[in-house]
Amino acid sequence: MKQFIRSIFLLGCLFVYSVSLSADTSKKHLVILNWSEFLAPSLVDAFEKKYEAKVKEVYFESDDARDQILLQTKGKGFDLILVNGSSFRSYRKKGWLQPIPLEEIENFKYIEKRWINAFDSVQGYSVPYFWGTLGIAYRKDLLVKPIERWSEFFNPSDELKGKIIIVKSSADIIGMALKSLGYSANSENHKELDQAKALLLQQKPHVAKYGYINLDENSALVKGDIVATMVYGGDALNVGEHHDQIVYVLPEEGGNIWVDYFAMSSEAANYDLAIKFLDFINDPEWAAVNAEETYLATPNTEAKKLLSDEFVSNPVIFPDNKTLEKSEFFKTLSPRAMRHRTSIFTRVVE
Repeated sequence: MKQFIRSIFLLGCLFVYSVSLSADTSKKHLVILNWSEFLAPSLVDAFEKKYEAKVKEVYFESDDARDQILLQTKGKGFDLILVNGSSFRSYRKKGWLQPIPLEEIENFKYIEKRWINAFDSVQGYSVPYFWGTLGIAYRKDLLVKPIERWSEFFNPSDELKGKIIIVKSSADIIGMALKSLGYSANSENHKELDQAKALLLQQKPHVAKYGYINLDENSALVKGDIVATMVYGGDALNVGEHHDQIVYVLPEEGGNIWVDYFAMSSEAANYDLAIKFLDFINDPEWAAVNAEETYLATPNTEAKKLLSDEFVSNPVIFPDNKTLEKSEFFKTLSPRAMRHRTSIFTRVVE
């Protein structure tokens, strides 16, 4: 029932949103399905002025929520979709994406090959946007001992009980539980997955919420209502602006290296404007501004040269290879493994 109500709510939001677009015909509209706070407002303003257009964003709160929106709309209503690397194979198979003529995006030449080649299924269908890590943010002033491992997060001490938030994403929850047990985040082994399930169910009574923290001054982490949360590195820096005792750690067992890409919807109504946008955001100067305003690592090599030394040397934003050596990209898993994980996820978060 909760899922049904949530689905109706999302469809209602999208309907109201489409009506608002049809009411404003004075400008071309570029509609983007995106994370919140993932585009610098100054970049959006500059693009809108240059092309006499309007950028409209529809936000999702997790990869699973984005999947649900696209299932409900069949990919319609969006020009650009922000997609994590491991979802591309599925999205292409469903017909939600179309190839991108990369030769028409002049600034694509500045994108580091490492991120273009990170996932086989993204090539020819994407433009790398940002990358980073998934780890833990916590209030060091509210803990006797710092958190250094996933095992300390999934087997919480008394001071963490009822003070934890976990990202409501099957890949993140199950993947990091597997990492804490010494397994690959991409494991398809039935026994290993069942061990992860047991660990998550053991932790469940001590979790305040399965979701995501707010990043502003009203965040539960800022107020101290929450002591530790699973979080993406850039977001940890954002919320850390509001309290100097918030720190981010990539646990010793390693985490997830995520890469988000812009993809072209197969139903894009403003194809040419979308191509212009993809080129604009990769202009080195604007890519640098975008990175610094969002606290995220750009894959644009020329933009990186324009960033401050303080920004580039920040290990949360640009962790070195040694720090990343135990971390993994999420991979596309077999249908059987995905069914098993969905069952575990539902049992844990519902």
